[in-house]
Parts: sequence; structure tokens; C-alpha cells
Amino acid sequence: MKFLIVGLGNIGAEYDMTRHNIGFDVADAFVIKHDGKFSLDRHAFVANCKWKGKTFIVIKPTTYMNLSGKAVKYWMDKENIALENILVLVDDLALPIDTLRLRPGGSAAGQNGLKNIELILQTQQYARLRFGIGNDYPKGRQADFVLSRWKPSELPIVKEKILKAVDIIESFAAVGIEKTMNIFNK
Repeated sequence: MKFLIVGLGNIGAEYDMTRHNIGFDVADAFVIKHDGKFSLDRHAFVANCKWKGKTFIVIKPTTYMNLSGKAVKYWMDKENIALENILVLVDDLALPIDTLRLRPGGSAAGQNGLKNIELILQTQQYARLRFGIGNDYPKGRQADFVLSRWKPSELPIVKEKILKAVDIIESFAAVGIEKTMNIFNK
């Protein structure tokens, strides 16, 4: 069984370790845990991992956040991966920093990467793991906030949540989205 794990973010050193790139950070942690290695391929950095008889194609799109759907569609088709076996890892301003939320589909909620995936796939019905980044910014400074680096006081929570997100990816593949939501969405 194959799964497509999509970490959303932007390429370039200026975006490393920013709130908006948390999808890349979770993808990196998953690949490291499962002895994979990213290499540059069409529209994405791609890693292949195996775990408990399952194959994971993990991508970090090189299309930048706002065009993520192009990479998702390409790798979904190339690897012949069913829509229900796709999991998108994404930052979420609406969630507090200590929150992870797994959903089987739904609105993009203003997140441009999700908007583009929905446009390209013509559906909102794909799983996404939303990683809360908080919303502690002055009015009108949202873009600066999402592109900012984590505060030192936030890093322990972020690191713990990244490890939990890796567990959620494994559970999603092992027992499905409904059971995984029951376990982790508390």
C-alpha cells in the first residue's frame, strides 16, 4: 500500500525553520525516522520510505506554497496513489501552538497551499494534518508572522509536536483516518 505525504512550505534558506514551513519540518522528521533521504525530482524534493509493509512517498514541493497542487497532482498520478492515501502537513494560524488537528477534508481556511491543492485536485476531500502556529501578531502583520521563526520559548512545544505528528502519520497509514482522529484529536 502506498501513501503520499505532502509537507507544505517554501524552498530557500530564508524560509527554514519558519512557522509557514512546519510541513517541511514534519516531513523531514518522518523521513529521518524511517531512514529515507530526500533528492530533488520533478516539482519536489522526494523521499521513499518503508514502514510495516507500507511505502511512503514523501514530498516537499519546490513550487512554493501557493502552487503546491501542481506537485501533489504530479506525484499522486506518477505513483498511482489513491486520494484517501494522501496526507498534507500544513501550518494553521487558527490553532493554538500546542494543537495538532487531523481532518479528512474541509475548507482551506485561507491557507494558500491548500487552496491550490483543492483547485488542482478539484476536491476538498483529502486528509490534512493542521499544525497550530498560534496567532500572536499585530493587526495587519499576518504575513510577517507566518514567515517568522519560532520564539525560543516555543521550540520545546514545536519539537514535541513534530514527534507527535510523525506518530500521527504512522497511525494514519496503519489504522486509517477515523481511528487516528479518535486517538489524537483530543
